[in-house]
Amino acid sequence: MVNFLVIDPVAVHLGPLEIRWYGIIVVSAILAAVGLASRLAARRGLDPEFVPDLALWAVPAGVIGARLYEVFVLQWPYYRAHLWEIPMIWHGGLAIHGGVLGGVLVGLWYARRRGQPFLPWADVAAPGLLLAQAIGRWGNFFNQEAYGVATTPEFMSRFPAWFREQMFIDGAYRHPTFLYESLWNLLGAGLLLLFFRRRPPAGSVFFAYLVVYNVGRFLIEGIRMDSTFFAGGLRVAQVVAAALVLLGLAGLIWRRGWTREQPEG
Repeated sequence: MVNFLVIDPVAVHLGPLEIRWYGIIVVSAILAAVGLASRLAARRGLDPEFVPDLALWAVPAGVIGARLYEVFVLQWPYYRAHLWEIPMIWHGGLAIHGGVLGGVLVGLWYARRRGQPFLPWADVAAPGLLLAQAIGRWGNFFNQEAYGVATTPEFMSRFPAWFREQMFIDGAYRHPTFLYESLWNLLGAGLLLLFFRRRPPAGSVFFAYLVVYNVGRFLIEGIRMDSTFFAGGLRVAQVVAAALVLLGLAGLIWRRGWTREQPEG
């Protein structure tokens, strides 16, 4: 029996061209992040016109990094047997940790090339990055991926029918872990904005991002069904998240973000 409540991952058919919901969501997330970063740059006395220039380099690097991490770190046994699927990012399969790494490395290079201070720009980008992740997780919803272990119909009855039936996967209702992470990221973006307003030393907001995002990722990852296992019941993403939390805490201690404020301007 066909379930007509399940959403087609293709939003628009234009002859042989398909525009997928995943792509629409990702583009929307990028635009939201760039818009927020531009506003924060102006508040910090930085040139908001630099934001789209930076994004032209950092965003493609982030997408490439996210795909390479997904393919070669998390899912290589599968892609080794399906090499033709490696460039098919519209089907999903973008790992956030790889995306952040790619974007940060290229962003650092580009900022230095343009004679811009990297840490203040990292702070400007951090809230928008977490907002983009909150929006981007909905791409997983349309692709029916990044879902959790089985749950009960009683639990899923709290959600509307269109949402509930989209989470009926492989014969069972699944925890919407993409939603849990989206809500966590949205809350985290708000917290980062409040922290940003306190004008902590440069780099502090970015290091706080590493802590906030990865605490949530570590907890939620434990009930995901599509995670790659590392050892001792831990997933690869949990190990990476734990390492990044420690890095973020070390960075906050280094910057002393909770005691010393930046001067105005």
